Amino acid sequence: MTLDRPHRATTSDRRPFPALARPADAVKHCGPNWFAAVMGTGIVATAAVTLPVQVVGQRGFALAVWVVAAALLVVLLGASAAHWLRHPQRARAHVSHPVMSHFYGAPPMAMLTVGAGALLVGKDLIGLPAALNLDWVLWSAGTITGLMSAAIVPYYAFTRHENTPESAFGGWLMPIVPPMVSASTGALLVPYAAAGQPRETLLLGCYVLFGLSLFASIVVITLIWGRLARHQIGAAAAVPTLWIVLGPLGQSVTAAGLMGNAAKDVLPAPYADGAAVLALFYGLSTWGFAILWLAIAATITVRTVRDHLPFSLTWWSFTFPVGTLVTGTSGLAVRTGLDVFAGAAVALYLFLLVAWATVFIRTARFAAHGRLLLPPRLG
Repeated sequence: MTLDRPHRATTSDRRPFPALARPADAVKHCGPNWFAAVMGTGIVATAAVTLPVQVVGQRGFALAVWVVAAALLVVLLGASAAHWLRHPQRARAHVSHPVMSHFYGAPPMAMLTVGAGALLVGKDLIGLPAALNLDWVLWSAGTITGLMSAAIVPYYAFTRHENTPESAFGGWLMPIVPPMVSASTGALLVPYAAAGQPRETLLLGCYVLFGLSLFASIVVITLIWGRLARHQIGAAAAVPTLWIVLGPLGQSVTAAGLMGNAAKDVLPAPYADGAAVLALFYGLSTWGFAILWLAIAATITVRTVRDHLPFSLTWWSFTFPVGTLVTGTSGLAVRTGLDVFAGAAVALYLFLLVAWATVFIRTARFAAHGRLLLPPRLG
């Protein structure tokens, strides 16, 4: 299975991309998978400001990265709108495609990530009132579209796509993870909601979103494990998507921790204490499995790189999922006070930085030459 892999290079492929003279062509093959760049960039900023260890310049760096993520989001939202207006038939083909359709979970998560970043670090630039308003708008839009992706994409997969036992891949998680991101980012908004029923409704709604995504993710992760056991790794271009499994794992640890923090000022006893207990012991258990999967995915990736790992947009799978593991680990470091989690969070963040810089530079280079704007091969 190959995802977003450019065509084999030809003489025409190596020439500068002619879309600079024809702007319409630049968005002709714009798919939802491009929003993974916003997710991967935004998580670098939010993970930086939530690390248990802070150094001089770290917050300024996070702010700069958030600005880049916000700018990318604006550009891609505009490009997507142009894509649907100028190339509606191709856009509908993406919706019904058995591979590309799953990446419609990326736009909601991109909006949610940038919104959370506005509240965490963007307020340093635009002020708290503007950051809060921006976060409410992006959280609402991301949650609504995320719920749509979590319901519509699986429906299409169940009723229209022809899947085989070896079809399961990490991309199947993309449409069902957005509600988990909404749960964690919504928990950040709980203190800013109106006191009383609105605040309690928002918090308990986050727990509903948490469960919705968690159980669906468990089902899909089981299918991916079974596919690997029965049909082995598969095509090299799809190997990066194995890292997507870290997304719901790390994000759920983050969400449990943030909801536990918010519950102490919203829920009465003994529920507030129960939320804190859940945050700790659920977080520890899930973190253990996430580290196991990280080791498996890393080993498979190294093995594939030795043979050949072609660059594609799926390389962004090395960023956002790892970033959620960073934020989850940082939360455990604060909750437990243990240096081992603080050290693990820093180590994971350093890996995230290297992965993000590598993928960002390659994406920019390939996009500048037009190779990522060619029709993707989706097998």
